[in-house]
This record gives sequence, C-alpha cells and structure tokens, in this order.
Amino acid sequence: MGTARRADAGVPAPAAAAVRRLLDLLAADAPAEELAGRPTRTRADGADDAEVAWIEEATEAALSVRRVLDQHRRREAELVALFDTAGDLAGLRDLDAVLRAIVRRARTLLGADVAYLTLNDPLARDTFMRVTDGSVSAAFQQLRLGMGEGLGGLVAQTARPYASTDYRTDRRFHHTGAIDDGVAEEGLRGILGVPLRVGEEIIGVLFAADRTPREFPPEAIALLGSLADHAAVAIDSARLLDETRSALARLEAANETARAHSEALHRASDAHDRLTRLVLRGAGVDDVAAEIAVLLGGGVAIHDPDGSELARIGTGPVTPSAASLAASHADGRAVHADDAWTCAVLAGNEPLGSITLTGRADLSEAEGRLFERAALVTALLLLLRRSVAEAEDRVRGELLDDLLAGPTAAGHWDAGSLALRARRLDVDLTRPHAVAVLDCEPPQRPRLAAETARKARGLGGLAGTRHGLPVLLAPGDRPGALARALAADLTRALGTPVTVGAAGPGLGPDRLPALHAEAVRCLRALYALDRTGDGAGTADLGFVGVLLGDRADIASYVERVLGPVLAYDAERGTELLRTLHAYYEHGASLSRAKDTLHVHVNTVVQRLDRVAQLLGPDWNTPARALETHLALRLHPLTRAPDGGPAGPRPGPNGPSPAGPPMAG
Repeated sequence: MGTARRADAGVPAPAAAAVRRLLDLLAADAPAEELAGRPTRTRADGADDAEVAWIEEATEAALSVRRVLDQHRRREAELVALFDTAGDLAGLRDLDAVLRAIVRRARTLLGADVAYLTLNDPLARDTFMRVTDGSVSAAFQQLRLGMGEGLGGLVAQTARPYASTDYRTDRRFHHTGAIDDGVAEEGLRGILGVPLRVGEEIIGVLFAADRTPREFPPEAIALLGSLADHAAVAIDSARLLDETRSALARLEAANETARAHSEALHRASDAHDRLTRLVLRGAGVDDVAAEIAVLLGGGVAIHDPDGSELARIGTGPVTPSAASLAASHADGRAVHADDAWTCAVLAGNEPLGSITLTGRADLSEAEGRLFERAALVTALLLLLRRSVAEAEDRVRGELLDDLLAGPTAAGHWDAGSLALRARRLDVDLTRPHAVAVLDCEPPQRPRLAAETARKARGLGGLAGTRHGLPVLLAPGDRPGALARALAADLTRALGTPVTVGAAGPGLGPDRLPALHAEAVRCLRALYALDRTGDGAGTADLGFVGVLLGDRADIASYVERVLGPVLAYDAERGTELLRTLHAYYEHGASLSRAKDTLHVHVNTVVQRLDRVAQLLGPDWNTPARALETHLALRLHPLTRAPDGGPAGPRPGPNGPSPAGPPMAG
C-alpha cells in the first residue's frame, strides 16, 4: 500500500533514475549481484530513507524478474538439449556417439563436474560403466556395481532416482571397498542417479556428480530423468536396429545360401544327367573319367577294388590312399589327403573301386557333392559292366565245364564243336594252355570264384567251378608260374590263403580233362606237403610231381635235376654223373666210391666239388639228395636201347614230346 501512496505522491527523481538503471541492467543481462547492489549505491549517493526503501522494493522486483528470466533461459536450454538429443536419436548411426552426447549434455545442463552412464548386465547381475564425461580416474571408469550396492546399484535395483549431497558420509547406501575407492579416486561428493527405463525394464543408470557437496533440486532430477529417458530410447533403438540389421544379414545370407544351393543343385543335376547319359549310351570307364575331369577341372583316375587302374585322364599314375579310401568308405564322402581327393565307389556297402581327383587343392561344397555324384554314376557303370561280365562269365563257365567233363559214358563229346564255341569267345585252344584249380577257406570260395573269373578275363582265358572248386584255363606254357602268381594275387585280394595247383601245357580240347585231373592232384599234394597258400605246377613238386603226373615225363624231370651235370659231361667228356652214381650207390661214402671208380679219393672230392658248383651248394641236403638220387635212377630210362635219346612215349591222349637229348 505504501508503494501506491508513493506512486500517488509521484516518484522521486533519484528513484526514477535508479529504476531506469535497474531496467537497463536487466536488459543487459547483468549479474544478480549487480542488481542487488543498487539500494546500497543509492543510499551512498545521499538518497533518503523513503527513496532507499522504494529502490529496495524495485530491486526485489527486478531480481524476481531476473530469476524468472533465468528459469526460462535454463528451461529453454534444457528444451534445446532435449530437442538436439531427439535429433541425434532420429539420425542414430553410432550408439556410443549418441550416449556420449547425452552424458555430455547432462554434465553441461546440470553444471556437474562429472556425468556418467552405466548399463545392467543380467548375466552377472550387476551394472557396469559404459560412458563417462569429465572423469579422470581409470579405476572409476572400470567400476562394476552389484545390484543394491552404492547409490547406482540401489537405483538399478529399485528403479527410483536417488541423490546424495555428500556420498562419502551418506549412510543410506551400501558402501563397498571397490566403489568407495573408485569414488574417492575420482573425488566425487554430491551424486545424482536416475534409472534408464525401457517399458518396465531397467537397463541402467544415468548420473551427474560434483567433486564438492551439492544439493540436487527437483528440477535437476527431472532434467536428468528426461535425458535418461532419451538415453534409454537410444539404447533400445540401437538394440532394435542391431537386431534388424542382424536379421537382414541373416536373411541375405540365407538368400545367398539358397541361391548358391539352387545353382549347385542345378549344376549337380546337369552333371549327373550328362554322366548318366554317357553310361546309358554304353560309354566306357575312360569316357566317364574324361567327363568328370572336365566337370571338376582336374586329373581323374579310376581304380578297381584291388587298386588296379581302370582309367586315367589328365594326371600321372596315382595310388589311392588306403586311409582316405577307408574313411570315404565309412561315411560315403570325398576325403582330401596327400594333395588328392579320394571317393570310394560303392554299391550299398560293397566296394567297387575308387575315384581319385588331382590338381585341385580344395573343392567347394557343391563341387564336393558333384565329385560324390560322379562316384555314384561310376558305381552304376561298374555294376553294369559287372552284370555283363557275369553273364559272359556264365557262358564261359559253361564252356569250361563242358571242356573239362570229357566224353560221357555214351561217348558223346564233340571236341570240334567245343573248339568252335571257344573261338567265339576269343579263346584259341590250338595254343598251349594251362589248367589251374584254386581253393581257400569254404566261406570265401564264392568270392574266390568271382575273383578267378576276373583274372580269367584279364588273361584271355576261361573260368568256372567244378566239383565245388574254382578252375581257370589260361593260355601259356608255364603252369607253375601261373599258379604262383594266382596264389599271391588272390591271397592278397581275399585276405585269406589261396592255394593253387596247376598242370600243363596242353593243346586242344581233348587234353583238358586230363590236365584238370592232374591239377587237382597237384592241389592235394600241396596240402599234403603243408604248402597251404602256395601255388605250383606238377613239375615244381619234384619227384612227387613225376608220380602225380599222368604223362610220366621222366626226361623233363631228369633234365631239370641233373641237366647242368649232363651238359658238363657231354661238353668235356668228364665222369661227374658216374661219380655221383657211385657216391650215392655206396651210401655217400668217399672211400667206397673211389674204389668203385678206381681213382684217388681226392679225385672223388674234386668231382663232387664241381657238382656242387653246377647244382648249387645245397645239392647234398636230404631233400636235394633224394631228388638227385631218384634222377640218377631214372636217367637210364631216358635213353634208347642203342644208347641214343629215348623217343616219345604215348600218353593217355597221344604221344608226348620227349625231353632233350641226354649225354651219358
């Protein structure tokens, strides 16, 4: 009311000037301290009490206006900061950059020494420091607060804001050594923390702190809460954006995988069709190998189960790795080892061979599948070939059975017809042939019969089964060598001992039944001599072979045992054979032999030394001595009554050629 009375009375001139000065200071945004000092200056200028009172009242009004202006200015700054933050969120690219901007604005708007933000870790059940602004302590920047620990842990646990004028002395909070050490190293006193909330979930805490004790008014808590809301939105948006990007990346990867898979399927299908058409057109293994080499851009070799090469294109000779082949057989996949890819060729679980790919350090998944498809097509080709071979083997086996059967009781046996059937199968019976009879453990005999048929195809002969045992007829004049080779190869292929008896050679169909019977006797002799797993012809059995042979080819036996001695005597006119005969006839006695020969004992020793040089150092071992003594006894049978070589003696199927001339 007094003011009104003074207004009625008029405003004193000094007071009016002071009011104008106050207004000028407000307009110039002068500090509040300068406004508050105006009454004192007016009193100093000599104004009376009434004027000073009037100026004081005007100053209070000016300060009130100043406070309102400051509040509006601060609110404007807060709004600008919030709008800037919203703009940052709208153009969110880097979450860390947005969070750093929010923390920096919180520090600026609240005039705090330090601002920082922590995020909750659901797995560790704590909250950890994510962003700081104004911090100088490394230990503080690495703090982790357990739920309920310290001011921040309590905010994270309760989802409520908390403020402390001086945290060091505030007993409302659960102090821990790590937290107190970090806060002390940073030098913080007044601390304000508000929750970061996404819906009902609390994801972290936003802080503002001073290094001196400080009261945080409600408007400061509200401002920091608004920034916390923006930070929570930023974090949630970034999470959703990351999830969207991840989903898009997964979708793109899935699309790329689907596209690549589709292309691989198309390529594999096309390759499979090309290879299958080759097989159906009657192409051979070489053609399939060449096509695989083109499709995969490398060298290709195809082998049978024994490792024999069936085809090779674009590479040198290779040997399939046994370990790689076993691994491929186990899981049906291609295996890489020793700079080559190997894939087993299977029919079910039965091995038909293998494919080896060289010149490719690696294969894509699609190329690997293509290589495995090539193995399937190769299996189809080999199965077709085997079916054809089996049909041909049946025809060949029937012919061999007819050849070995001989004339029936009624005499029905047409050797000419059999020879004609053999020629149709490219078997020329006018050439020398040997017959081999094979045997192994009974469970393995079916496999032995199949392997024998495969061997017969390679040798250009015939194979079949007679009286339960596989029989092979092959061109050649060395039955012993054939038997040994068959025994070694088939023992290795079957993994069980294979014993082979052979006989021959013979010409024409009419000789084959007798050769078969002789080969059977030779096989039995091998078992009797404990030579299971060995192969031999009757000539390889020494005198046993002479006894077993149906042709009693004594001259050949004598020549094989005594040939070098006979030749030496014939060339030099010596008496080595006569000395040997005297030596054995007198029980290997040197003294009795020299009496019979009418020579000195040293002469006998010298002659026997020469025999050792000709027949070998083991000539006088028990086994060799028996052979030599028997040959000496049989030698006279090889000479004609006039002293010349004996002529041919008839065998069961005609004359047999005699051995070479023998010298006495």
